[in-house]
Amino acid sequence: MKNTAGANLTVKLKSLAKDMGATYFGIADLTPARQPVCEQGGEFLTQLPRAISHGFVLTDGIVNTLVHHESIAALNTYWYYVYRIVNPLLDSISLTLVQSLDKAGFQAYVVPASQTVDRTSLIGVFSHKLAAHLAGLGWIGKSALLITPEHGPRVRWGTVLTDAPLEAGTSMDEMCRDCDVCVKACPTHAFTGKAFDKPRPRSEVFAAEACDSYLGKREALHRACGMCVYVCPFGRKK
Repeated sequence: MKNTAGANLTVKLKSLAKDMGATYFGIADLTPARQPVCEQGGEFLTQLPRAISHGFVLTDGIVNTLVHHESIAALNTYWYYVYRIVNPLLDSISLTLVQSLDKAGFQAYVVPASQTVDRTSLIGVFSHKLAAHLAGLGWIGKSALLITPEHGPRVRWGTVLTDAPLEAGTSMDEMCRDCDVCVKACPTHAFTGKAFDKPRPRSEVFAAEACDSYLGKREALHRACGMCVYVCPFGRKK
C-alpha cells in the first residue's frame, strides 16, 4: 500500500528545502546501515531510521580557486564562502525541516553541516555522504567524497534524521570505475585508489590521519586544500 502521508510530507519538506536554496534533496532508509550508524554516533541515532539529505552546489568560480594551492587570497575566499556562508545556510535549512517535522508530530535531529566529534578517529556524529548515497543522490568515490553525476564533489551537504515514514530513494552505483585523477592529485597521497563499491573500512580507501596532518601544517592557509574537489572530472567543466 502506498504511503500517502509519507509521500505528501516528503513533497512538503522538499519544497521547503528548495525554496531556501537547496539544489539536491533526497530521503535515505538507514535501516541497512544501522550498525555503522550506531558505532559512529551512538544507539540513540538508530531510533531515527530515515535521513533527509539536502545539498548546496558550490559555484565553479569559488571551487576553481583551489588550483591556486599556495595562495592565501584564493584559499581565504574559498574558506569564507564554504564555512561562513554555505554551511550556515545548510544548518538553517536543516533547522527549518526539523521544525516542520516537529509540527507534524515526528522526532527529528539536526546533523551539523561541519562536524568533528572525535579528534582521534576524525569522525563526525553522522556521515552526510552516507545519507546522500543511500538517498540516491550520488556515490562515494575514491576520494571518500560524495560524487554526484552532474556536479561531482562540488556540493556541500546537510542532514536531518527522523522517524517520519518518508519515502526513501535507492542508492546509486559507483561510477568512478578506472578513473584515479583524485588519487594522483592528492598532495599527501591519502587515497589508496580503492572504491566504495562494497562495504569496507574507511582506512582501506582514505588515510584520514595523513590528510589531517597535512592540513595541520597549513594553518596559515585556513587548513584548506580541496584538490580532490577541484580535479574530479564529474562536475568539472572543460
